[in-house]
Amino acid sequence: MIEGIGKKSIESVENFGRFGRFTASSFNAMVKTCFHPKSYPLVFNQMNIIGVKSVPVVMATGAFVGMILAVQAYGQLASMGLEERLGVLINIAVVKELGPVLAAVMLAGRVGGALTAELGTMNVTEQIAAVESVGVSPIRYLVAPRVLACLLLTPLLIVYADLLGILGGFFVSVKQLGINAGAYWNYSAIGVELWDISTGIVKGIFFGGAIALISCYKGFTCREGAKGVGDACTEAFVGCFISILALNYVFAVALSAIYKTFWPLRPLI
Repeated sequence: MIEGIGKKSIESVENFGRFGRFTASSFNAMVKTCFHPKSYPLVFNQMNIIGVKSVPVVMATGAFVGMILAVQAYGQLASMGLEERLGVLINIAVVKELGPVLAAVMLAGRVGGALTAELGTMNVTEQIAAVESVGVSPIRYLVAPRVLACLLLTPLLIVYADLLGILGGFFVSVKQLGINAGAYWNYSAIGVELWDISTGIVKGIFFGGAIALISCYKGFTCREGAKGVGDACTEAFVGCFISILALNYVFAVALSAIYKTFWPLRPLI
């Protein structure tokens, strides 16, 4: 048992080190790509695949999140006579936490799995080795455009999710539950600050980077055969999901401390 635990620990440290080297190589390749205009078409192609084609799924996720929050929270607020403040609860929850996290989880499932399967298949069929054999860096040619696309477009997708979440909550609150529209927006404008929106967007940059790096790494290091590619896709999604939750916790603690430091007299809502 002790030998097994030690073996697993050593493997975990080795995998972490390999992932660290992979991440460093990816960022180095991204910097070179930014200053190499001939590589821009590769980035634009990945932006279309990763970003544009994910818009419907992310927007639907955000809309249903806002609608569900309105239905679930209305009863508790109405019992205290605070139903007109439902917009504050919905909009803060959407822009600070639920919008960024759920949008990132949807991207981890849709984009992360696709990246791992694509690169894993290329690895199994030795296409990555063929790219390297002709003197082209596979990290720069295959990984850097995908990571750049995720870094750039995940915050924008989160904005779409937030927008649809706000509109979905407004539709259910005003049209279905009969809350006064003017009071709904007035309380929302008072309670939701630019800081709340900005924190969700900043989270999106790190969520996108984590999704792309973990997915590409799993694709590059997958085992041979169809089972190896399938296992890599599963491991990539689990790793992305855990990373999103861990990063969200770190940001929640850090950003809360920053807010209290610079705006100590302004209450957190």
